[in-house]
Amino acid sequence: MSERLRRTGAAVLLGVLLLASCATGERAADDPAGGAAEGRRVAAHRVEHLRVKVLKTFPHDPQAFTEGLEMAGDTLYEGTGISGRSSVRAGPLGKKPTVRTALPAPLFGEGITVLGRTLWQLTWRNRTAIERDVKTLKEVRRVPYQDDGWGVCFDRARHRLVTSDGSSLLTFRDPRTLAKKGEVAVTEGGRPVTELNELECVGAAVYANVLFTDRIVRIDPATGAVTASIDASGLLRDDELVPGSTLNGIAAVPGTRQFLITGKFWPRIFRVALTPA
Repeated sequence: MSERLRRTGAAVLLGVLLLASCATGERAADDPAGGAAEGRRVAAHRVEHLRVKVLKTFPHDPQAFTEGLEMAGDTLYEGTGISGRSSVRAGPLGKKPTVRTALPAPLFGEGITVLGRTLWQLTWRNRTAIERDVKTLKEVRRVPYQDDGWGVCFDRARHRLVTSDGSSLLTFRDPRTLAKKGEVAVTEGGRPVTELNELECVGAAVYANVLFTDRIVRIDPATGAVTASIDASGLLRDDELVPGSTLNGIAAVPGTRQFLITGKFWPRIFRVALTPA
């Protein structure tokens, strides 16, 4: 190739590169699929850090191995575990339950949720879910449940149940049959969040206790992304701690932005607000 041709080719190549560079710069500045979209993706994965602020305390049965907690109207519902000691109970907040039903061994009670006139109660590894009358807590029927039962809540907006099994997955289910309708993996900063336990559906979000920690996470069920990490440490005094007394119970207070929080073998329930950490 002659020197003239080499110079001409180099000039053409330089021009092409300059044009490509300018075009790329324009897309980064103006194209919604460029930098602006990337900024939105970063913002979408930002995790809010919150703490619980105690507003009031109430007595709680220190023998209750709490697996599920929910407030509907003025009634507090609680499901407890341990084979031979499992129960579901209901009554006014801060007072002894007015209704209580025991689960016969070997059933190990787990999460509960209220759906209008009925209540679902999961069992841990008994492959059974129990539907109950919400007022009497009497058993209406039993439904096969092929997974480990942990937490459950009712997503009213999407008319579905959300369940956990101790992994990083949330499973969506038909509220009548419990048939699986989908699932999402929960992640924080791109990493799976495992040991998801007791659940509470609030608006478009799902709150989950993380087993063996003093942490609750708020999850976007559409993506599985953790949108808030809530520090609930330091609620019990040292003399109130016993083996197994881990945080596990969160219930939204109807008509407010507050929550009730308790745990396995905890002697108190805490009414809390969420504040910046």
